[in-house]
Amino acid sequence: QVQLVESGGGLVQHGGSLRLSCAASGSTSTIRAMGWARHVPGNQREAVATITDTDYTHYADSVKGRFTVVRDATKNTMYLQMNNLIPDDTAVYYCSAITTTGGYWGQGTQVTVSS
Repeated sequence: QVQLVESGGGLVQHGGSLRLSCAASGSTSTIRAMGWARHVPGNQREAVATITDTDYTHYADSVKGRFTVVRDATKNTMYLQMNNLIPDDTAVYYCSAITTTGGYWGQGTQVTVSS
C-alpha cells in the first residue's frame, strides 16, 4: 500500500504562484507514475499533470506552459509548481499514484485563486 499526503494549497491572487507537494510513503518502490488531478464541485475530476518513474511528463492543455510537475525520488515526493494562476484554477487538488498493485489518492488540498 501507498499513502499520499498533499500540502501547499492556499489562497493566491490572479497571476500568482503556488507549489504543491505530495509525499508518498509505504510501498513506494512499487510506484510507476504519479499525478495531479483537480476537482470543482459539480464538475468531473480533471487530470492536470502526470510524471512517470522515467520522468516522462504529460499536462492538460489548460495548464501547459504554466504548471510544471517534478519528482524527487530520494524524498519520495512529487511537486506541482503552478505559475500565472487564474481563477479557473480554483479547485481541490489531489495527488495520485499508480503502482504495480493498484492506484491511490491523497486527501486533497484546496487551491483558491482570487480575481
